[in-house]
Order: sequence, then structure tokens, then C-alpha cells
Amino acid sequence: MKKIKKIGVLTSGGDSPGMNACIRAVVRTGLYNGLKVYGIKSGYNGLIHDDFMPMHRDSVSHILHRGGTILKSARSMEFMEAEGRKKAYENLKKHGIDALVVIGGNGTFTGASVFMNEFDIPIMGAPGTIDNDLYGTDMTIGFDTALNTVMEAVDKIRDTATSHDRLFFIEVMGRDAGFIALRSGIAGGAAEILIPETHTYIDDLIETLENQQKANVHSGIIIVAEGDDAGGAFEVAAKVKEKYQHYDTRVTVLGHIQRGGSPSSFDRILASTMGYEAVIALLGGRKGEMIGIVNKDVVYIPFEKAIKQYKIVRGEMLKMAKILSS
Repeated sequence: MKKIKKIGVLTSGGDSPGMNACIRAVVRTGLYNGLKVYGIKSGYNGLIHDDFMPMHRDSVSHILHRGGTILKSARSMEFMEAEGRKKAYENLKKHGIDALVVIGGNGTFTGASVFMNEFDIPIMGAPGTIDNDLYGTDMTIGFDTALNTVMEAVDKIRDTATSHDRLFFIEVMGRDAGFIALRSGIAGGAAEILIPETHTYIDDLIETLENQQKANVHSGIIIVAEGDDAGGAFEVAAKVKEKYQHYDTRVTVLGHIQRGGSPSSFDRILASTMGYEAVIALLGGRKGEMIGIVNKDVVYIPFEKAIKQYKIVRGEMLKMAKILSS
């Protein structure tokens, strides 16, 4: 592989707290190693439409604490087409960029894998998604912050639930994965946690509520991942209310509030580590891999594996959640 002199960095897909810390690490690590670094705006759309900007040390000053991404993000339909990817490659060559660091989730790495296989461009990835659903890393950038955001909301909602003897159904993000729901449910003392990885039986949920009533518990929190098979929080609440009239029920959908906010110290350090390691990996001749952290060690996961392997919810954690809520 030829010597790398210029690298580009982009963020793609849904934003997550800590992306800016990762951008900062990529830029400063690249500069330290004598590279020229370009920021690419709006993800893969920026590659196609030649939206590049040189990045300097001051370009990433005072961004560690900021949520979102200074490079903007988007989902690119054009990049899914061969013609779009060809334009992207031509723009990289025009700027003399030798390698890329992409920060994002499953869709980001899918695009990177296809692009790298079509053209001679080394790419390393850093997992930026609040869902924590990428195989090969214990935590993804933004998950810890999102979890803390949910916890703050749950704690406040519980005050109202307790004051009025109400049952709140709180919907959190997680279309295909229940990691936010499971951990926030355990940390928030939820009566039940509904996630896509397990089948939801409404009758079992009602039985749980009836048992709590017998134990003189008259309020509660049900955490519902948006992708649960029984439906979102509104649908689940309606099904419960239809069969069990006793509770005064309310629904709260937290939505995109989970993506925003200043990243936690954990996410800042995780993102900084991953951005640094992505550049070092490129300089060492690696490509086509995602940076992961497993048991505090840096690992390299091929894009194909990160995309196709399924990150499972630990059965023991599900069991613990059930016992602790009983």
C-alpha cells in the first residue's frame, strides 16, 4: 500500500454524542503524524458533491463538549448507486486523499465496505450510534450519554407517576435492538422492559401489574423499545388498558432527545480512543475494519463481520431485570 499523506473524515447516519470528540481525535492524530486532514461535510453526500474542507488544529478546538457533529450527517441515497460512488472516488482523487475514517453505524459501514471493494481506498471505521448494536465492541460512541439522558427523564417521570398513582409507558429508541431499553429499565427500576429481542405477551405484562397491585404498588414505569413486537408505547398502553382498567395510564415518547446533549466523560474518552486508533491503524496498513473496544482492549473487526454478526442481549441480564423488578 502506498504511503498515506492525506486522509478524510466524515460522519454518517444518525448523530450520536461523542462524534465531535472522535473527529477531533482523527484530526489531531493525523496532524501529529504529518498528514493533511480533510473534513467531509454531510457524510457520503459530501463525498459525492465535493464538500471538503481542510482541517487544522483549531478546526476542532472547543468541540469535545458538543453533541451532534460539526461535519453534519446525512443518509445518502446517491451513494447507494454505482454512479454516486464513482463521483465520490473521483473527488477523493482530485483532492489527493489516500484514506478515510468514517464514523457511524451499520449503514455507514455497509457503504464503506462496498466503496472500498470497488475502489482502491483504505477505510477504517469508528462505531458511532446510540443503539450500541454493532458487533465487535462493548460500547458504541453515544450509547452511554443516551442512556444517561433516558435515566434523567425516567427519574423525573417517576416523580409524577408516584404523586398521581399512574402507570407510565416510556418509549425509548431501539428499532432493532433493546440495549437502551434494557439498561435504562434496570437502572430506573422499571416494572417491565419490552425489547425487540424477546416476545412480548400482554397477558404476562398484566399479570405483573396485578401482582404489583397486590403488593400495594400503585404506580410504575414500563420501558418500551420502539421496535418491540407488541408495538410502540402507545400501542402497548392501549392493549393493557383494554384488558386492565385499574391503572391511570400515561405515555411518554422520548424520541430524538436521546441523541442530543453534551457527551458523557465515558463517551468523550471512548470516542477519542477510537478516533486515535483509526488513524494509527491506517498508518499501519490496516483497512476495511471497525475499531472496537472489548474488555478495555482495542480490537479490529472487519466491516463485513460488524455489519452481519448479531450483537446479542445477555440472557443473564434479562433474568436479572426480571428478578429485580419482582
